[in-house]
Amino acid sequence: MKKNMGQKDRAVRAILGVVMLVYGIVFQNLVGIVGLIPLATAIIGYCPLYEVLGVTSNKYAD
Repeated sequence: MKKNMGQKDRAVRAILGVVMLVYGIVFQNLVGIVGLIPLATAIIGYCPLYEVLGVTSNKYAD
């Protein structure tokens, strides 16, 4: 599994994921669970949807 996300993309997703997670905890709704998706993809640097679409934001990708 090659990394297909660049540093800026990963940073934005990490921030968005944390915000959604905190929002879900504070307001006790399912947004927090959905926030785990961008957070997880930011941590591993791989987005399955990017793979399907043939997109990459990693400038070092082959």
